[in-house]
Amino acid sequence: MSIRVVIVDDHAIIRAGLRMTVNSFEGFTVLGEASDGAEAVTAARTHRPDLMLMDLRMPRIDGVEATRQLMRLAEPPKVLMLTSYAIDERVLDALEAGASGFLIKDTPPQDLLSALRFVAAGGQLVSADVMTLLVNRVTSRTATRLSNAHEKIGSLSQSELRVLELIGRGLSNVQIARQLHLSVASIKTYVSRLLAKVGLANRTQAAILAHEAGIVGNPQSEEGEPRRR
Repeated sequence: MSIRVVIVDDHAIIRAGLRMTVNSFEGFTVLGEASDGAEAVTAARTHRPDLMLMDLRMPRIDGVEATRQLMRLAEPPKVLMLTSYAIDERVLDALEAGASGFLIKDTPPQDLLSALRFVAAGGQLVSADVMTLLVNRVTSRTATRLSNAHEKIGSLSQSELRVLELIGRGLSNVQIARQLHLSVASIKTYVSRLLAKVGLANRTQAAILAHEAGIVGNPQSEEGEPRRR
């Protein structure tokens, strides 16, 4: 089955270029376009895409607010943000809202394809540096965050806690399945169940929770799996 994509950007020429590029990738189909966040939410309800490739900064409703609204849908799509800068305060806002990662707008097509596949498979396209900035920002807001995080994860089993830790390290479902010697379907079940138990919308928010609760071990690169920048 093709991975269904909606492209969101306020510049028509960028949308056209992305549509042509994404449609050229095997296994991907662009279902529609939107020029701002409001249209993006409408397009998500209409087309029910698997993934939305969304500009960060747009008029009317930007990518951050659109992501917040998308995460409230019964079946929210994965959101991959597009930005002009590697470090942008609004990128942190988008990740906290539930985006699965971000790309710089001048990313080469082959890297875009890899990113789309990675996010569609359940991965987080967030560098360690950006995740650290995000976690530091969230945890510095109040001293009660740690206590709240531990309260949230209190209902999780040891197996679910292990999956949560690996999500916090940025591993995709395929990588987690390989590490735990389980099927990808089993990992998907674990992820869905733990998200429901802790009341979160997606794995990016789960990764933040894992860091807040202090359960993330030292990252280890897997054999055959390149680290993502």
